[in-house]
Amino acid sequence: MVPSSAMALQGLPVIALGGIEVVTLGRKALVEHMVAAINDYRNGVQSRPSVIADANGHAISLRATNSSYRADLEAADLVHADGGFLVTLSRLTPTPIPERSATTDLIHDAAAAASEHGFSFYLLGATEEVNRACAETLVRKYPGLTIAGRQHGFVQDLDRVAEDIRAANPDVLWVGMGKPLEQRVSLQLRDRTSVPWIVTCGGCFNFVVGAYRRAPAWMQRANLEWLHRLLSDPRKLFWRYAITSPHALLLVLPDLLRAWKRPGPRRA
Repeated sequence: MVPSSAMALQGLPVIALGGIEVVTLGRKALVEHMVAAINDYRNGVQSRPSVIADANGHAISLRATNSSYRADLEAADLVHADGGFLVTLSRLTPTPIPERSATTDLIHDAAAAASEHGFSFYLLGATEEVNRACAETLVRKYPGLTIAGRQHGFVQDLDRVAEDIRAANPDVLWVGMGKPLEQRVSLQLRDRTSVPWIVTCGGCFNFVVGAYRRAPAWMQRANLEWLHRLLSDPRKLFWRYAITSPHALLLVLPDLLRAWKRPGPRRA
């Protein structure tokens, strides 16, 4: 069965990795697609909000072991390669992903574009302190950006949050609650709001404010940021990487073999 995410990509190039249809676009192309999609939605060309999900080794492993998450991920409208692991493996196929589109980078790319085009953000996730600091940091770095609203991630009443988002009427909603919760919440808000782009972003707000630190540039270029994160917080992340990374690799291998047998670009 073709995942619903692939059907919604409308001709964007994709590659199957671990059962997930991942778009083979770099950061610049993703942001250009965001700008076009927001304009189309605001002009009545696009009829409903889009959920933009991210894929990494954790997502691939979780998809295979959590049926609810699998259904939620397949209901997304676009999935991009947050994990360098996927970018590296895709280079073994005829349809490589040009670069990692980490949400920690993508939020800055999107904020720069939003500043230029007059778009607004709503930030949902993290603690109140981090959420507030993230909003302040983004506005300071990108003066043309409007933070239409924000809410910490410890949500008790999603209906109230949806009402607040509708009143704020943002162009992009960032949902940073971690997997699998953020995927479910994003889909629920897609049905209850009119936000053109709803983006899952994990701990991205913490990175924006410096609470979590990025890997050195050379590790990012080599798609080894996962190793930096593991070394920075081994107690929290050791078992996640020890279990999910080998599992994800086993799940991706059949797709890599199929890609070699069927060369050429795949389109949804």
